[in-house]
Amino acid sequence: MITKVKMKSMTLVLLMLLAALAGCVEDSDTDDGSSSDAGTSDSSDSSDHSDSSDHSDHSDHSDHSDSSDHSHSDTSDSDGSDSSDSSDSSDSSSSGGSAVSTMDAEDGGYTYASNVDNHRSLMADLCDIKAHAAASEWTAAKGIYTNGKNAEKSDGSYRTLQGFAAASGKNHGYDAFYGADGSVDALIMSAMDGTGDFENASDTVRYQGIAKLTANLGMVAYTIHELNTAIAKADAGNVDNDTGAPHNWDEGWAFFHGPDENVGCSPVSTLNKRGADFGTEHTAGMANTTYNIQQAMITGLAALQAEDQAGYTDATNEVVKNVIIAYSQAVLKYTYKMDNADNGAKYQAEAYAFWKTIEAYAAPYTDNACYNMQSHTMGWVSSYDNTSCDSFAWYENATMGGPNSGTFTGCYNTVSHTVAEGLDQAQCEGGFSNDYFYANYGATSMNTVLDLTDASQLGTSYDVTAWLQPVWDHYGITSEDIGSYS
Repeated sequence: MITKVKMKSMTLVLLMLLAALAGCVEDSDTDDGSSSDAGTSDSSDSSDHSDSSDHSDHSDHSDHSDSSDHSHSDTSDSDGSDSSDSSDSSDSSSSGGSAVSTMDAEDGGYTYASNVDNHRSLMADLCDIKAHAAASEWTAAKGIYTNGKNAEKSDGSYRTLQGFAAASGKNHGYDAFYGADGSVDALIMSAMDGTGDFENASDTVRYQGIAKLTANLGMVAYTIHELNTAIAKADAGNVDNDTGAPHNWDEGWAFFHGPDENVGCSPVSTLNKRGADFGTEHTAGMANTTYNIQQAMITGLAALQAEDQAGYTDATNEVVKNVIIAYSQAVLKYTYKMDNADNGAKYQAEAYAFWKTIEAYAAPYTDNACYNMQSHTMGWVSSYDNTSCDSFAWYENATMGGPNSGTFTGCYNTVSHTVAEGLDQAQCEGGFSNDYFYANYGATSMNTVLDLTDASQLGTSYDVTAWLQPVWDHYGITSEDIGSYS
């Protein structure tokens, strides 16, 4: 039997977000936190004008089940306003620390070890940004993103989501992947200003970009930064609750979950909706991914306090794995729905925002491919390099496995153990060359489908499983983890 070789496991501590809130009810279609109210369901999303804002492109409301998708659906995201590294700040006056907290001691089942009230307050900024974007009030939405509104510091200034997203030298992989400091902010600002990938975009598409990029890409990026910073501090022996690793770990949860009353605007909302979509719920309203991340955050905090390196490293890996699961589900859902005549552009924008949330951590593990000069098609070679392109060979009634496996006729790669479909013998033997190798071709293909400026991509329902499969293999994600969309 011919089986596709899974990508070699590489230990990559991404440390990504964390979020979980036991009791958050979200409509599977509402996508990510459409509502500023933690307890709102997706339907609340539709109530959220944000969708109405999309109105200009009613596509947003046409598919109510996806109304969740409505722009609100994925709103809350972006990084902390403070370009100074507020997340790392041991200064209790700006980031909490030893200052007395005036908020509840826990959110979503996670109890904070330090005061991160100021960071938790940024979730309200996300809710306000979403509401303004829903009404096509772009200037107002951008003003909150760049100037802040709800996270006032002791000196009277405000922590801002843009400050975190635009800051350089952060402990996440987005800037390295995109090759520029402030890459997260650049993507968000393109939606805010209607430039770049959002140039000439409809109000509906632009709303989806603002709501979902800020709430997902922005918040996930800074969550990863906080978790990585916590690990660095713990490795250096600084495990003080107020100034050390636990404080940064707390900030990670604040960015990913935030106050219970605003969780509808957080990444957690996206996770719970996708869990309902794909049949992967831990309990009603709470996705497996949310629960798994919540538990990893709780055990990770205890491990940091105990200076248990293996414990907090395992916890961060669990967070990353579940982030990949949740946003893979989101990408699968919305690329599949792109054939919708009325809402195709809306769904493409949602898939775009969700893909950008994990692209830096997924793209390096998508399959490589070899271009066939005769058939003008691609032959997948998994994670192997260009030297594998010359390893395609034609087999005729060949026994490829045990005595009961049957025979195979076709174009088979003896290095990657993959099959190039739809080729005849001449194309197989004469069309491949090491000179026509494409690294991470799956990611390239994904970005082509999600090109918001290319209307020709709309009107087609895409199954991007093949492009994501090697990513799942890398992170040890099973088909049961992903579930099935219904």
